[in-house]
Amino acid sequence: MSSVPQELRFTQEHEWLASGDQDTVRIGITDYAQQQLGDVVFVQLPQVGDNVSQGETIGEVESTKSVSDLFAPVTGEVVSRNEDLEEQPELVNSDPYGAGWMIEVRLADRKAFEDLLDADAYGELIAPE
Repeated sequence: MSSVPQELRFTQEHEWLASGDQDTVRIGITDYAQQQLGDVVFVQLPQVGDNVSQGETIGEVESTKSVSDLFAPVTGEVVSRNEDLEEQPELVNSDPYGAGWMIEVRLADRKAFEDLLDADAYGELIAPE
């Protein structure tokens, strides 16, 4: 089973969020998600300056098996994107919680971040039945 970093927050859609400075979060997909996808071959991300709304589709991850939508886990403005993924989408597989991060968002509301799943709740979500 994949390990779940304790310091992160998670969504039902298998995305992780790390708190940056006071009002930004870094977002990516979880180790569990990348294992389900298989080898990632392409990542489409929103542009810096785009406003995203919690729950809306903001991009996609294409693997050798399928194409999966990325959803905004929080509402806010995209302040950074991982340009390395254009040339090296496999970073999502090799280092999903590090070099495979996707975007950073300036939060419209900090509470939305705090309301997400903690590591224990996410661990229960992905635990085998």
